[in-house]
Amino acid sequence: MNDFEKAPRIYVGTYGQYNNGSLFGKWFDLSDYENLKDYLQDCFEFHRNELDPELMFQDWENIPDFLISECSLHQIAFAYFEAISEMDEDTAEAFEIYSNHINSWPSNGYELEDQLECFRENYRGYFGGAMKDAKLDYAYQYVEDAGMLFGAPAALERYFDYESFARDLFLDGHSEYGGHIFIDY
Repeated sequence: MNDFEKAPRIYVGTYGQYNNGSLFGKWFDLSDYENLKDYLQDCFEFHRNELDPELMFQDWENIPDFLISECSLHQIAFAYFEAISEMDEDTAEAFEIYSNHINSWPSNGYELEDQLECFRENYRGYFGGAMKDAKLDYAYQYVEDAGMLFGAPAALERYFDYESFARDLFLDGHSEYGGHIFIDY
């Protein structure tokens, strides 16, 4: 996948044109801009044929819904894009999941650095994949990393119920989204 396919983009029209039956607009690649001010300035310049254009974001790609709506792009969006550009694809996906489903960012009021720190503390990794049970795989690793069966006779280890242990982990304190595992406290 090339960078163009992952670039955050917005198709920008105006409410005035939309109300007159036109979807006229332009795709803007946000990676061409350093900040929201420069981006909006270009949008208004493109729609300079209207007296007072009211921008309408009619479509977008590679932008999480918690950062955009039909009429606004969150001011923190460019810092978010910069932060995820430094992550590998799985980590960036996990950060989006964490921000959207677990920690409700940016509406939780955290600064981006605080959100990233919480994410790093709570993300346990990707345990998914074809034909895998992420929760069960995580339970096996959890038991091994914690040394829970260290020193137990091999005969006893065979009777440890990993499925039940995994179920209990995810009933209280752990979450799984698409193979990504998080602790919830």
